[in-house]
Amino acid sequence: MTTIPFLDLASVNAASRDELIEAVTRVIDSGWYIGGAELEAFEKEFAEYCGVKYCIGVANGLDALILTLRAWKELGKLKNGDEVIVPANTYIASVMAITENNLTPVLVEPDAKSFNISPENVKAALTERTRVILPVHLYGQIANMPELLAIANEHKLLVLEDSAQSHGASIDGKRAGNWGDASGFSFYPGKNLGALGDAGAITTNDPELNEALRAIRNYGSHVKYKSLYQGVNSRLDEIQAAILSVKLKNLDETVAHRREIAQIYSSGIDNPLITLPVDKGSDVTKMHQHVWHLYVIKSAQRQELQKHLADLGIQTLIHYPIPPHKQQAYAEFNHLSFPLTEQIHDEVLSLPMGPTLSLEQAKEVIKACNSFKKN
Repeated sequence: MTTIPFLDLASVNAASRDELIEAVTRVIDSGWYIGGAELEAFEKEFAEYCGVKYCIGVANGLDALILTLRAWKELGKLKNGDEVIVPANTYIASVMAITENNLTPVLVEPDAKSFNISPENVKAALTERTRVILPVHLYGQIANMPELLAIANEHKLLVLEDSAQSHGASIDGKRAGNWGDASGFSFYPGKNLGALGDAGAITTNDPELNEALRAIRNYGSHVKYKSLYQGVNSRLDEIQAAILSVKLKNLDETVAHRREIAQIYSSGIDNPLITLPVDKGSDVTKMHQHVWHLYVIKSAQRQELQKHLADLGIQTLIHYPIPPHKQQAYAEFNHLSFPLTEQIHDEVLSLPMGPTLSLEQAKEVIKACNSFKKN
């Protein structure tokens, strides 16, 4: 039996093997491994790709969120205890970035169709202590940023996009990373734009924030041995920056393939026991451009469906089995109830998706999904 992997990273990187080896060799031979020309080049390239003025490379996606909130505190825009509105159904890192800064996460239910944060629920959660909205562009589809920005502008709130899953996604041509006051990206190897290790970046159009972040990521220092802030060590190294520059050139091509796979899935899976994801860009306007980091279905019989697919050689993953408010790490939130979020976490299942998944493999996944029967 042939196994269809969820994501074949070896094959993904094999497509750029020669260029990647050349890039790594160039860095090795340069003798300069942190804070050099490769980082400067990637930051410029990724800023241009997102349509923003500044990109600040950091060690990982979690740090991208943590350091942005930290910089706003250093700049006097936030203080301990301020509230940050965040979707309840996000990956736990979005919440950790808030609590790491002694800020207060305010969890809200998502939109029932897109699973992204609901503007209406954001409005209902506003208090006099609200200072930030943190929308997560889940699975590769941008949240309803026009409505969220309208709320933020009315109430003078900061907006921090969590773009860890949405490299290249857009609404009406405006890409993720260029909507909020700042945005955090992850380049974890499995992302649409993935490094060969941990890596992340922050994008912004704010020059003051840009300057603060460049110091904070580097021991609080712009000039060696002179620290403006009590900073950290969170730097995107030269090798990962060089690798990301290689892979950025092919990002739109790989996203186009993901969209083709998603279209095949959506037109082929017709099992009534399976709920398909909603793509807001599927209408004629094409305003919303989903990048399909994940293709996430729902089933009330997820465990049985996952076993059925595994028995047929199809690997699936669950993003994510336990919501943040039910994690031991946040025991103080365990009493909270978010019925829609809890249903989502109980029923979602991610099908194989990636730039090397063949159309024939996608059809096998469809066949397997449609053959699943109620127990």
